[in-house]
Amino acid sequence: MEKQELIETLKGQIITQLNLEGMQPEEIDADAALFGDGLGLDSIDALELIVLLEKEYGIKIEDPKEGKKIFHSVTTLADYILANKP
Repeated sequence: MEKQELIETLKGQIITQLNLEGMQPEEIDADAALFGDGLGLDSIDALELIVLLEKEYGIKIEDPKEGKKIFHSVTTLADYILANKP
């Protein structure tokens, strides 16, 4: 899967996984922060994203400290998936 295609797929998966009703994938800036001022996600959303990674991509995050870097934006998440997909 190409990076841009993965980014678009992830946007849809994030909306579905986190029940962001009324939001469209094109409304998510791939480079904007997912937490805080960006999309405004919280720690419970982070757990949902970890479940998404395991379920959809077979990727387990071993070091919780890595999570902040991995989940910075949709782009960083896509880069991590492409680098670590089994």
